Amino acid sequence: MNALLGVDRLSVVYKSGLPALQNVSFAMNAGEIIGIVGESGSGKSTLLRALLGMLPDGGQYAGGDIIFQGKSIFSLSQKEWGSIRGKRMAMVFQDSGSYLNPIRTVGSQYIEAIRTHVELSKKAAYAIAVDMLSQMGLDEPDRMMSMYPGQLSGGMKQRTAIAMAVTMEPELLLADEPTSALDVTTQVEVIKRLTSLRASQGTGMIIVTHNIAVAAHMADYIGVMKNGSLVEFGQTSSIITSPRHAYTRELLAAVPELEGNTDGI
Repeated sequence: MNALLGVDRLSVVYKSGLPALQNVSFAMNAGEIIGIVGESGSGKSTLLRALLGMLPDGGQYAGGDIIFQGKSIFSLSQKEWGSIRGKRMAMVFQDSGSYLNPIRTVGSQYIEAIRTHVELSKKAAYAIAVDMLSQMGLDEPDRMMSMYPGQLSGGMKQRTAIAMAVTMEPELLLADEPTSALDVTTQVEVIKRLTSLRASQGTGMIIVTHNIAVAAHMADYIGVMKNGSLVEFGQTSSIITSPRHAYTRELLAAVPELEGNTDGI
């Protein structure tokens, strides 16, 4: 496999001076899925935003490097970032509905997003959008294109956001708690759709979740974060059966689902 992403001693601080990430290092190959787990405030979401070059106000890189497809993201110009973000590296947020403009139809936003990256007619972009919505298991995608975000359920909005994120067939998809706001049945559907992307598009993914059972089901490798540090990283089977860090053992003990059948997760 080819190296997709390398994170080397990455550190991030906020205005308060407190470190949000401390010397985080890991690597992944094309098509692999990594699950990042940990409690709220452990630095999981900051890590994803740092990888995408989208630190919130007050956040700044304090050390280390991020290598995407053999090139440091810190060496990229704004134009180069524009050609990568959203196309080769995309993100699905926890509450994707809040990132959709409530006064514009789903279709108008989706078509605009496609045409930002590819020179296509509105008709061609429309056809691509409808096809992707259908692939996400959404009924009547044509009708959905004319609807407003407020008319969609949480699960429909999340699957729409995933469809929009993967339309350009990114090499790396970052997903921040993509199922936490959904009911259990919809969680299963969204996880299935995400997992199928690797098979259909070869998409590599980093999935942030507080639920280590979800990571165990989806990921090839699991990274455990605590207080901004990556305290453990390894193959999923090793992390689940032979955790080395006490905090990892605490997370595993707190998830009774792992003791039963996780096939349906």
